[in-house]
Amino acid sequence: MKLVYKLWLDQNGKAFGDGPYELLKRVEKTHSLHQAALQMSMSYSKAWRLIRTLEKRLGFALLERRIGGVSGGGSKVTPDANQLMKQYSRFRKETEKTLIKLFLKHFRGR
Repeated sequence: MKLVYKLWLDQNGKAFGDGPYELLKRVEKTHSLHQAALQMSMSYSKAWRLIRTLEKRLGFALLERRIGGVSGGGSKVTPDANQLMKQYSRFRKETEKTLIKLFLKHFRGR
């Protein structure tokens, strides 16, 4: 038997979780929402809708976007999004440690 769980933050609907965290981490590396979406086998339009929905629920921008042109477009994670990602990562790690401890307490040897 093993522990399986899903974790997300809710604010008038799902506002942040593992999927959005991973998408933003990939944007951070590639400087591109399009490339990040491709890496996650997600369409650009779906990624774009997700970001807009989360920004509306959270009340702040997650990405700074540059429209294409001679130098090309791109995306950059905002300082607010960066802070949220750090908080979520710490929260996620602590939650996992606590849940594993509780799981072992109640189901050790099963």
